Amino acid sequence: MSIRGVVYAVAVIMTAAFLMFGCSGKTATAEKTEDPVARGAYLVNLGGCNDCHSPKIFTAQGPIPDTTRLLAGHTPDDTIGAYPANIIGPNKWGGAFSNMMTAWAGPWGISFAANLTPAKIYGMWAYTDTTFIAAMRTGKHMGTGQAILPPMPWQYIGKLTDDDLRAIFAYLQSLPPIDNLVPQTVPPPSAKK
Repeated sequence: MSIRGVVYAVAVIMTAAFLMFGCSGKTATAEKTEDPVARGAYLVNLGGCNDCHSPKIFTAQGPIPDTTRLLAGHTPDDTIGAYPANIIGPNKWGGAFSNMMTAWAGPWGISFAANLTPAKIYGMWAYTDTTFIAAMRTGKHMGTGQAILPPMPWQYIGKLTDDDLRAIFAYLQSLPPIDNLVPQTVPPPSAKK
């Protein structure tokens, strides 16, 4: 095809696109609407939230999230050993985690992955999309409560757009509620004096 033929073909395609989208005042991207729950599921999976917040099933290929308890947080069947001695003392940094990777020990103490399901007793039933966004922006539960401890990467999640955080919240609210009581944080041995 000659250069003149290519130019003509491109002009025809552009004219057709203008007639389809330009005259109606709509653009191709304006037609796209995304389901917030689907977007939230995508972001939760991409962000690896199940790595810490879901109990695991142990397989020959390694641990995988227990799909019957997705994002239910630390459970009583997951134990963590004695507080690791290598992380006690000034200028020491280290960590340890439980078998299911739902409990973490570090210089901050022992933190337990929260129940992110909408369960009315032990889950996130009291959160709204506004308080969820505030928590991810401030690193405090409900945006004003106690600190969200490591290894929760709230500093990075909080950089998502409001729409993405609302989508994550919509997905979390769509989960089946699981009444799983997560223990309170255990302070480090140095704080118990």
